[in-house]
Amino acid sequence: MLWSKIFIPTLKEAPAEAEVKSHKLLVRAGLVRLLTSGVYSYLPLGLMVLERIENIIRQEMNSTGAQELLLPCLQPIELWKKTGRDTQLGQTLIRFTDRKGRQMCLGPTHEEVITELVKDHVQSYRQLPLILYQIQTKFRDEIRPRFGLVRACEFIMKDAYSFDRDKTGLEKNYQAMYEAYKRIFSRCGLEIVITEADPGVMGGDISHEFMVLAENGEDIVGRCQGCGFIVSNPAAENKNCPKCRKGNLSFQQAIEIGHVFQLGTKYSKAQGATFLDEAGKKHPIVMGCYGIGVSRMISAIIEKNNDDEGIIWPKNISPFEVLILPVQIQNKQVQEASLEYYRLLSNQGFNCLLDDRDESAGIKFKDSELIGIPLRLTIGEENLKQEKVEIKIRRTGEVLKVDAKSVAEKIKSIFEQIS
Repeated sequence: MLWSKIFIPTLKEAPAEAEVKSHKLLVRAGLVRLLTSGVYSYLPLGLMVLERIENIIRQEMNSTGAQELLLPCLQPIELWKKTGRDTQLGQTLIRFTDRKGRQMCLGPTHEEVITELVKDHVQSYRQLPLILYQIQTKFRDEIRPRFGLVRACEFIMKDAYSFDRDKTGLEKNYQAMYEAYKRIFSRCGLEIVITEADPGVMGGDISHEFMVLAENGEDIVGRCQGCGFIVSNPAAENKNCPKCRKGNLSFQQAIEIGHVFQLGTKYSKAQGATFLDEAGKKHPIVMGCYGIGVSRMISAIIEKNNDDEGIIWPKNISPFEVLILPVQIQNKQVQEASLEYYRLLSNQGFNCLLDDRDESAGIKFKDSELIGIPLRLTIGEENLKQEKVEIKIRRTGEVLKVDAKSVAEKIKSIFEQIS
């Protein structure tokens, strides 16, 4: 991709509404733009990152046997009334009346919709277990949208649902999702803390949250200094560990990026989702629910991967792997060498961005640091005379002078080391 052909509107300064580091860098690096409070447009770089995260999620979810589908955003309120969550969510639920007089809402989550679907098509124990998932936009009328993509009114979520005949089956699928989540977050370059959590309005009796410790997180993680027990959002007055009753809890801020629930039969009983066992006896389907804040992950990754100059993307989710930066674009030899390396590295399977803009070297270097591509290949007159090129590793700041003929091999070697 040529920089001159892609829409990357970088900014020197962050807008006033950007409160935290990740929000400022999302906007300054040209990944997103605010439309209205809590609602963002994803620009090309932001969409590339989003798609890379989604691809990792799909690979890991599919490896568990889960099947992807896509459910409607528009949902009838009558479904929510069956479970009572129309009242529980209150004004967070975005409601409206359509031209036919039907009471509708924009889906903040999809437990009711998926249960209705399965109820109509699963009747026998032979059709269980079943895991279905989607990656889709959700809508919540947040009273205070904040921190950019961390707390937004329109956001992208991966939600999966398991359907089993008994608690044993649920526990097996719950553990499979639990392990898949650890692999997903690891592949995205995130260290996580897994906490016991309150299921809240989702229901069920067992729930875990996947947290990223971050200075600007809106959640709190409590860790027992005695037994190591970890809990999310403990009551402020609860300083003692609820497990061992001896150790004191220490607190850290965090960003929640995943939440899993053993729902049990809350939704299946309310909506009449049942199956027949071998003896022809009817039972409610036992359910689990598993969510990942996909768009929120972008903010969490930036919070943990940045410096004073900009973003530092982990390779697996970076919009590009290599940035080729010619410092004298008007020089024909520099132009030709840059295009040659662009073609060579692209043919070798590297995802490259060539900064072909007629801008000063200073502007190009600042922009390259800001958008955070893992490796930068700098091409200039003096180095070409010596048959050398410069490779900079964004994460460490290390600059290597490499023989011009061994660039591809060196880049491959560097990626093997930093992965």
